Amino acid sequence: MPNLLTSLFREIKATMGIFEPGGDQTYGLLAEFSDPGALYHAAQDVRQAGYKRFDTHSPFPIHGMDRAMGLGQSKLGIIVFFGGTVVGCALGIWMQWWTSAVDYPINISGKPFYSVWPAMPIIFELTILFSALVAVAGMLALNGLPRPYNPLFYSERFRKATDDGFFLHIAASDPEFDLDATRDFLGEIGALHVEVLEDQGTTTSAAPPAAETPPEPTPSVA
Repeated sequence: MPNLLTSLFREIKATMGIFEPGGDQTYGLLAEFSDPGALYHAAQDVRQAGYKRFDTHSPFPIHGMDRAMGLGQSKLGIIVFFGGTVVGCALGIWMQWWTSAVDYPINISGKPFYSVWPAMPIIFELTILFSALVAVAGMLALNGLPRPYNPLFYSERFRKATDDGFFLHIAASDPEFDLDATRDFLGEIGALHVEVLEDQGTTTSAAPPAAETPPEPTPSVA
């Protein structure tokens, strides 16, 4: 049961864009692309290759990116309907019935203690109020916000995502993720630069490190 709950919680977090690091604290690969079109087609290629835990980042919304990533219909409408519309409407009806007919009934010219028609303005207002509050709260929850910590923030190149950079991140927790194979795949689909992200506030280049020159032996003194 604990493993099942852990897996379920991990899947829920993944839908919010919050990914777990790999066993070696590798958070994933961050690839930079040249323009919105290149990022759009890269997202299509990544989805068709079987990756599911990935995200794109750009300075502005890119039309059709949700379809390119294979994202379904937003769940926010369902959350707002049940958590806002239904609850707000029911609370408005119950509150006025309780106050007028149960808690403090007043006989006014023999009229009913509670009638739905005079209660309509309050019912309407509470329905709108709860729908608006749930819409904001649901949006934040579905996007995993607020999120003060994200390993992506430690990438120097990722700062361009708010200016003129177009990035695609594949999480190490994706079942299809393999550091070398995924890195080569990103290069094949047009990535200008690929960076390995670690969930310890550090980043390293995805290119193999250069061979180190062995130190010269120290001459012994007789």
